[in-house]
Amino acid sequence: MRKFETLTSWAATLPQPNIDTAQLIPARHLKTVKRDGLGRFAFEAARYDKKGESNPDFIFNQSPFDKAEILIAGANFGCGSSREHAVWALADLGIRAIISEQFADIFASNAPKNGMLLITLGRDEIAELMQRAKSKRVRINLPSQIVEIEDMQVKIPFEMDPFDKKCLLEGLDQIALTLRQNAEISTYEARWEKKTPWLFHD
Repeated sequence: MRKFETLTSWAATLPQPNIDTAQLIPARHLKTVKRDGLGRFAFEAARYDKKGESNPDFIFNQSPFDKAEILIAGANFGCGSSREHAVWALADLGIRAIISEQFADIFASNAPKNGMLLITLGRDEIAELMQRAKSKRVRINLPSQIVEIEDMQVKIPFEMDPFDKKCLLEGLDQIALTLRQNAEISTYEARWEKKTPWLFHD
């Protein structure tokens, strides 16, 4: 998993609340277990018209926000069904951090496990960031837990779960965390192989 320390990027803004996982990626694209390539389906209904042409009014189809790595969203982002594909699609679209007033619980659990930083701020702070982000890039400093507006004296601190912060800073997903205990796992397996050898051999 890619380490997350600091990030400076244009930030796309989606102020409407209750953007659910069906909007993030439609159910018909959930058959795959591959993460690559899902970005083209992110926000599919809003990004494209019925003919499959790009909708010029949608923020991710507008320069420079088509290259945004930060999303500033309305409250209750990621609500709806518990599809991890929603996080995969956003990550494949290029999003590395999302700032919102509130995140749905399951989405909030899935995101950091896939290397995505979620930042929760107050309503007034979100409104200010959305306004400033129209003309200025946003900078996120995870070690210091600060969101800044480029070239301005606007610095907003944020809270962060210490375990999620450690995993993001070190680029550790659940598999990498498990493999850190590889010596203990090997010792355990060797002990049980002696006790129950029939479980380890054909």
